[in-house]
Amino acid sequence: MIFLTFFLGLIANFIGYIPPGNINLSLVRITINRGFKQAMQFIIAFSCAEFVFTFIIMHAAKWLSEQVHLDVVIDWVMFALFLVLGTISWLNRKKPPETKYSEHASIKYGIILGFANPMQVPFWMICGTYLITHEWILDGNFALVIFSIGSAGGAFLCLFLYARFAQYIQSKFALSTRIINTAIGILFFSLAGYHLVKRIYLAVVPKHKKIEDTRSN
Repeated sequence: MIFLTFFLGLIANFIGYIPPGNINLSLVRITINRGFKQAMQFIIAFSCAEFVFTFIIMHAAKWLSEQVHLDVVIDWVMFALFLVLGTISWLNRKKPPETKYSEHASIKYGIILGFANPMQVPFWMICGTYLITHEWILDGNFALVIFSIGSAGGAFLCLFLYARFAQYIQSKFALSTRIINTAIGILFFSLAGYHLVKRIYLAVVPKHKKIEDTRSN
């Protein structure tokens, strides 16, 4: 049961970090601009924070699922976050990469993003509640610690592969920092646009339904 709990945490979070998001895109930028060593520092720091974050969220999953309008808040936070990250990438696209970085800069950045990661809240609300409800894992402290260790391992593995892929792409295609930052900036703006359109759509559709229901009555 312990191995299954660990494995479920690893697989679930590995899959969770495959789609492009603020974490893996930030990692790609670090790998390209700062090198693989700084990327590994980011990954290790982020994975440690992910362990704590997962443990807390899994404990609070049931309570969070009962909060009204939590999905709205998360969407607007993600819109603002992606907009800021996209703007930073876009403004820095023409700047040459720095040759010297603080030794602990990537570690601090990894810890900050590990805890400021609103996308993981709905992910663990859905995934965590499903696993506990269907008794795939237990909801005791020990089981959730094992699950969170697996979650940290899944994040580490997926992000490690992202870093290696970014390193491979750079070496094979000799992409400039400007191209990388521009592409990442566009992706961030696209993700921000997605959350904005989603909220506008969900706000407008119910009003149309109410009008149609009123007319039909």
